[in-house]
Amino acid sequence: MQAAGGHVLIIEDEPVIALELELLLTDLGFGSFDIADTPEDALARAREKRPDLITADYRITGGTGVAAVEMITTAIGEPRVIYVTGNAGQFDPGKHAVVEKPILPGALARACALAFRN
Repeated sequence: MQAAGGHVLIIEDEPVIALELELLLTDLGFGSFDIADTPEDALARAREKRPDLITADYRITGGTGVAAVEMITTAIGEPRVIYVTGNAGQFDPGKHAVVEKPILPGALARACALAFRN
């Protein structure tokens, strides 16, 4: 995994969960973070500083993390993404790295390894 100092965009509308992700990802070696709670804010943040990794909740204020990731992909190219959600059934486990809430540190570490394997 290439986390060393990498930049993460956390797309999450619950501040406590966003902070938890930031702390867990810091422990995994990521160095800087942006947090967005709407698809439009996520796109703006990704344009300002291209993320090495995106974590996205399924349901966020004003839309979904999926829509935010699609907007970002169109604007800046395919990002590495981990969906962190209580709606894991919305995702194909073979296609997406998914971590269910409540977040277990080991599950997040495995998802990061999966996201960076390419």
